Amino acid sequence: MPRLVMKFGGTSVADLDRIRSAAEKVRREVERGYDVAVVVSARAGETDELAGRVRATSTLYDAREYDTVVAAGEQVASGLMALTLQEIGVPARSWQGWQIPIHTTGAHGAARILEIETQEMVRKFGEGLHAVVSGFQGIGPDGRISTLGRGGSDTSAVALAAALGAERCDIYTDVDGIYTADPRIERRARKLDKIAYEEMLELASLGARVLQTRAVELAMRYKVRLQVLSSFGDQPGTLVCDEEEIVEQNVVSGVAHVRDEAKITLLKVPDRPGVAAAIFGPLADHGVNVDMIVQNIGADGMTDMTFSCPTDEVARARAALEAAQGALRYRELVVDDEVAKISVVGIGMRSHSGVARTMFSALAAEGINIKVITTSEIKVSVLIDRKYMELAVQALHQTFGLADD
Repeated sequence: MPRLVMKFGGTSVADLDRIRSAAEKVRREVERGYDVAVVVSARAGETDELAGRVRATSTLYDAREYDTVVAAGEQVASGLMALTLQEIGVPARSWQGWQIPIHTTGAHGAARILEIETQEMVRKFGEGLHAVVSGFQGIGPDGRISTLGRGGSDTSAVALAAALGAERCDIYTDVDGIYTADPRIERRARKLDKIAYEEMLELASLGARVLQTRAVELAMRYKVRLQVLSSFGDQPGTLVCDEEEIVEQNVVSGVAHVRDEAKITLLKVPDRPGVAAAIFGPLADHGVNVDMIVQNIGADGMTDMTFSCPTDEVARARAALEAAQGALRYRELVVDDEVAKISVVGIGMRSHSGVARTMFSALAAEGINIKVITTSEIKVSVLIDRKYMELAVQALHQTFGLADD
């Protein structure tokens, strides 16, 4: 029988009524002839609550015990989902990550999946028993429960779909698909029927929070077809698939934004071989996630280096650079923490020129100044003053003809 993975997020299992609603969706797929593996997150807010209890108990906590505690939310959700399915006539049992088993690295709290042994689950499928799997967790090389980091249930679902050779992985969440922009900012944003893996990966990394970046990476690597749907309705969702499945590719598929960005500039740094490594090495050591990087053309043996990072990492970045000032010998460190990143994404950019010009012209027409620019094969990103963020999203959405007419 064909196999299907269905993943339900925290809002989808927030209470018993929502678990029953999700279980009905599972029953429909079972009646269509699928062997179903359901992957569940902890109920909304529960992982934060459990993590808070760990921090309240121990300041320098054992990461292995942290994983033991925070994995409990998914265990409760999987048991309740299995019981609910049994009550509506769907034979099901729950599986914890260590029972399958899902083997991971030993980086507790941020483990990565190495292998999934599906033989026993497949055998149970043969007995007519469907699976309910606790997302976000596995078993490390030390035999202890491991967790995959925040949003890890999406990763669990995609990895399980790949291991099972599933026809599709359906991600049920509180939105009904992938939109051309955030509908809270652009009311005419249009839901996409299909989007290519590469476009979704860019959008996920650029602020679209519907899918986790790691999950999209896995789906693209193993060609797992993803479908994003709403838990609270029955309308069609958005299929994330290989670009060959998309008949006509738009030049631009979406506009993404990241609100809380900061721009940091080191002025008058001695322009010598190894200067970039000397700057970004300490930043990496302090856990700063650097994004856009621009180095100005050197003059008189000096150069300026600009990069962006999340605003909540500015303090760490400043501390790292000030500690390295003696080695770097920059003249001044300038921080602008009132910027936002705006990006246009589309696989059609590969075969169409002029996207950057169109984007820059649209921003100029609105009087929006560009501070930093970066590009890739299917993306153009800019930093602008945060106060113009919504105006920029709306202007670009209109300029590239993405509105829902």
